[in-house]
Amino acid sequence: MNHSSRHPPIVETAPSPAAGAQDAASSSLVLHWPDEAATAAFAARLAAQPATQDAFVTLHGDLGAGKTTLVRHLLRALGVQGRVKSPTYAVVEPHAVETRQPPLAIWHFDFYRFDDPREWEDAGFRDIFASPGLKLAEWPEKAGALLPPADLAITITAQADDGRDVQVAARTPRGLGLLENLKT
Repeated sequence: MNHSSRHPPIVETAPSPAAGAQDAASSSLVLHWPDEAATAAFAARLAAQPATQDAFVTLHGDLGAGKTTLVRHLLRALGVQGRVKSPTYAVVEPHAVETRQPPLAIWHFDFYRFDDPREWEDAGFRDIFASPGLKLAEWPEKAGALLPPADLAITITAQADDGRDVQVAARTPRGLGLLENLKT
């Protein structure tokens, strides 16, 4: 019995559509952000969607691609005040937007320093992922298969001109709704 088979899934998701039943273009979005202002504009569009408040978003890309920059802009757009620091050493940084009713809980994870996916379970993150609120995870692959399915997976690739190529992929029904609204 492996570690993850001892626990029930944190989040149940609808079965994925049959192969070929859904056009790949409808479940992903390809963008180019020429500058940081474009990153901030995308973050504001994502923050404006009510479903974002309980979403799980994974961020993929090399070091320096702009994952934390996107998170900072998203948190600001959601109303987070004060310093927004990277959770590289702490692994998770909690945030709260008390001005919303109900208050919005946000957790920003950075699994870069994980050496073993079991560290996720040992750290008690299962409880956080089972609770309401926005979860953002950089380097989710370091947590292995212990994470629930992401609603949105955002992959950022830095370009030579300082711009960013971005792919936003929906992985759940909530993610599909978010993605459709990002396309408009």
